[in-house]
Amino acid sequence: MKVKIKKEGKTKEYNLINSWADVTLEKWVKLSSEKESKSKEAEETIAALSDIPKKLVNELSIKDVAVIMSKVAELQAEQDSELKRIIEVEGIEYGYMPDFSEITLGEYADLETFIKNGIEEHLPEVMAVLYRPIVEKKNKIYTIEAYDGNISIRAEEMKKMSAEQVESALQFFFVFVRKLSEILPSYLMERITEMKEDLQTNPLPKDGVGSE
Repeated sequence: MKVKIKKEGKTKEYNLINSWADVTLEKWVKLSSEKESKSKEAEETIAALSDIPKKLVNELSIKDVAVIMSKVAELQAEQDSELKRIIEVEGIEYGYMPDFSEITLGEYADLETFIKNGIEEHLPEVMAVLYRPIVEKKNKIYTIEAYDGNISIRAEEMKKMSAEQVESALQFFFVFVRKLSEILPSYLMERITEMKEDLQTNPLPKDGVGSE
């Protein structure tokens, strides 16, 4: 997208992002961090999402700033919110967790920790849990690597995801979390009851008691 800036009687065109898909996760995190003022937020946003020199950004009229920020807001509002189950980063295909009903305790515990410690700072790690390398694929069906908790390298790769992909992935995940929070207490009670019944039927052997 082109934006025209008039300065000292001369008009020059600069490039602005064409869609929200052009914004990487890493850049989005920086833009989402709390700024000391609205003017600082506008300055950093324009500098990050266009090729306008930073020196010139500070010399823009308030009118030009308002036009550019309005265009950025429009692009964000028009983003594709459909979940991207398969993405490609640096030539490697990653698949979104295929079935949340099969999520392991380790996966959920790590996601819960990242969210509690500040999801904005840990988005790459969250994405590294939700997206893993595809090991087998046929048409739209795929399997991903088993989760082993070793995500530091993959988290660095996830910084290259688009903000659009991240937002749609988070929306889908939070719907699952909300549903899980509703059924988890009853599920745990059900499992505790089953375990109690199982122990009553098949009591654990006492220490030191055995048979020849």
